[in-house]
Amino acid sequence: MSQLMSADTGTNEAAAGGSSLLEVHDLKVHFPIRSGILVDRTIGHVRAVDGVSLTVERGSTYGLVGESGCGKTTLGRAVLRLVDITDGQVWFDGTDLAHLGSEQMRRQRRNLQMVFQDPLGSLNPRQNIQSILTEGLQVHGLSTDRQDTRRRIVQALDDVGMSGRALSRYPHEFSGGQRQRIGIARALVLEPELIICDEPVSALDVSIQAQVLNLLEELQRERGLTYLVIAHDLAVVRHVSDTVGVMYLGSLVEEADSDTLYAQPRHPYTRALMSAVPVPDPTVEDSRERILLHGDLPSPSNPPAGCRFHTRCPWSQPQRCAEERPELRTIAPGHRVACHFAEEIAEGTLQRN
Repeated sequence: MSQLMSADTGTNEAAAGGSSLLEVHDLKVHFPIRSGILVDRTIGHVRAVDGVSLTVERGSTYGLVGESGCGKTTLGRAVLRLVDITDGQVWFDGTDLAHLGSEQMRRQRRNLQMVFQDPLGSLNPRQNIQSILTEGLQVHGLSTDRQDTRRRIVQALDDVGMSGRALSRYPHEFSGGQRQRIGIARALVLEPELIICDEPVSALDVSIQAQVLNLLEELQRERGLTYLVIAHDLAVVRHVSDTVGVMYLGSLVEEADSDTLYAQPRHPYTRALMSAVPVPDPTVEDSRERILLHGDLPSPSNPPAGCRFHTRCPWSQPQRCAEERPELRTIAPGHRVACHFAEEIAEGTLQRN
């Protein structure tokens, strides 16, 4: 990835008019661990996000995948400044969000919206749908008069396949899929450029998941939206993403376009995730390679030295993996991997432990 920020000029590619809408450079989010009753002191940090760099092209979908605790949701919230950024830059359309004041960031949030994992918990149960959809317009000064406001929110509901008759009802009166459509409508009503979807279908039935994913793709085509989709389900990410990034313990370990990543995963962690995805063909399912990971995910407050995955990696080489942290390097155009032995593993010249 090219350098996003010049140490001398402070310029970046997005500011120069490039095709990227969002550029995250060396982002770190560390939460302090505190101890003491009379004297509050910091005794360590949870490194939830620890040096992640990625680029989301305008009008595309970037899928961020990894198991629970890898830091992907924290990264999404850091982009929106919903959690404090410890270090790094978040460039959105030429503006570094990481260093904006609160009022400047509030104005930017119209262009960056979020769809949350829990469609019921993200909606205020004491407000009807009209109030929920109107609130954002009022906060950002876009509610000029009642007629215009109603037109906007009815249009947003129509775009997600909901009727304007829903405006007087409350969240508990809808199904999970309908509530998620309302959550999407709440984001759409502000006409944002980027929507961060945090596990947008994980709380829904499988049949409803497909409907919501198809809706997101349709809205992207019609409105030119850009998505950052966060998920643990590899099938979901593959279905909607142009580019996929795999996170492990706060770091990005592999990144490639969707077809390449699923056809030729190079990092051992990605290969293990892929091998756990069921295949509908019984013959292929019975014959394909399984990669089992041993042990639990290490604590982000005390990550292993060297390669953070080496404690669970079937190909780990103690002479190097336990001591030297691998760089996220380019092994093919558009394909980056953080593994010392990615080529040897792919060629089969490095044996498992």
